[in-house]
Amino acid sequence: MAEGQLGELVPVGGGDAIPLVNDVMTIGRRESCDICLRFQNISGSHCELSLRNGIWHLRDLNSTNGVKVNGERTLRRPLRPGDEIDIAKHKYIIQYRLSAGVKLEDIFEEEDNVFGQSLMEKAGLEKPKDAAQKRK
Repeated sequence: MAEGQLGELVPVGGGDAIPLVNDVMTIGRRESCDICLRFQNISGSHCELSLRNGIWHLRDLNSTNGVKVNGERTLRRPLRPGDEIDIAKHKYIIQYRLSAGVKLEDIFEEEDNVFGQSLMEKAGLEKPKDAAQKRK
């Protein structure tokens, strides 16, 4: 990675790496996107990469053909260095360095906990089931 880069997307199968130079970068077919991918199956604004607390996160922007991380379709997800991102069948490996003190597993555990909650729990209208069971 070059100096001043926050990471890069490396095309699977070869090609020039795409530098990640801003904390938030949109990917899509439109010229206005930070990363413009001129392929028919890429939506105008397909997805977004954002760097939060030293970890890159991927978010689908309601694209037609979706995004996958390591073969799993997703709407949003934190990314580990070396994860494979599939943007409408165009594959890239995300490469970046974790900042000192960043605990990647804590982020993934927190993410898993959010998906394990009901909508009522997320809204704060219902107590978490774990807490209710511990009191019994």
